[in-house]
Amino acid sequence: MTGRLVDRRPAASAADLAARFVPPKRFADVRFANYVPDPGHPSQAAAKDALERFAGAIAAPAANRGWRRAAPAAQGRPGRYLDGGFGVGKTHLLASLWQAAPAPKAYVSFEELTAFIGFVGMQPAVRQFAGHRLLCIDEFELDDVANTRMLVTFLRSVIEGGAKLAATSNAVPDRLGEGRFNAEDFERELLAIASHWEVLRLDGPDYRATSRPSRTAALSGGEVEAVAARGGTVTVDDFDDVLAHLRLVHPVQYAPMVDGLDTVVVRGLAPIENQGSALLFVQLVDELYDRGLTFAATGCDVTELFPESYRHGGFRKKYGRCESRLGSLLAEAAGPQTP
Repeated sequence: MTGRLVDRRPAASAADLAARFVPPKRFADVRFANYVPDPGHPSQAAAKDALERFAGAIAAPAANRGWRRAAPAAQGRPGRYLDGGFGVGKTHLLASLWQAAPAPKAYVSFEELTAFIGFVGMQPAVRQFAGHRLLCIDEFELDDVANTRMLVTFLRSVIEGGAKLAATSNAVPDRLGEGRFNAEDFERELLAIASHWEVLRLDGPDYRATSRPSRTAALSGGEVEAVAARGGTVTVDDFDDVLAHLRLVHPVQYAPMVDGLDTVVVRGLAPIENQGSALLFVQLVDELYDRGLTFAATGCDVTELFPESYRHGGFRKKYGRCESRLGSLLAEAAGPQTP
């Protein structure tokens, strides 16, 4: 069955959205037991061991667990923060921690969390996470002043409720927001966020570049037709139409927007001239990648999609992650190449 992504206008409720706060399909089966640290980078094994101990501490019974503030104070800093480059296994470990921890618990990307808070409001969002034992946040990053202030309030509230935290990021906590806004003016807020975490550094190369096929070239028209013909539920759209549509749908609804899809086809990738549109496209790619959907596209090379000024600016890590994930998605869609 073929349709168009731009015809999808989801309106999921807050309760529906909260029910999705679990690891995405691509990471649904990961566990500590199937994480294989790179022996050339001991920091990976050290981070795994530290998170396994953290999971044990969360699961351990506590006589005063119902007392506000008591549990975090008893075990030092309430959060574990996985810092490292793209593709070193941070998300695998974060999802493994979630699987090992007792309920109630939640797993969200940073973009999902900030979109959810903006969608429902601060107090309803805090109530949604009330009583949680663990909150996992993938790709933690501060893009603007509003997010910084919002996260200070939110994290303080969930920690006071007894929740433990875990996050992945490509920047250490005391350097969040660097290059994005005048961080010096918000030093107190940034220090407040940084104080919640014990940092676990993971070194190593991007496994997507070393153990998975990757390509930067878009697919040919024939390749895209072959992908679309594989069956399932497929959407086919022009790139400009997709970018326009993303501005009409609240980012918190991007996940419901791709519900039930097997393949997303986009025709005519081209350099994105508007940074707002570029950042929304990054969020869409994150959803497609996390859900393990097939993505096929014609048009420009992945390395041409984001202008140099974007790829070396304040959001460069977002674009770098997006390029890495697009490379994997396009290679997966194209399948094995005949020499």
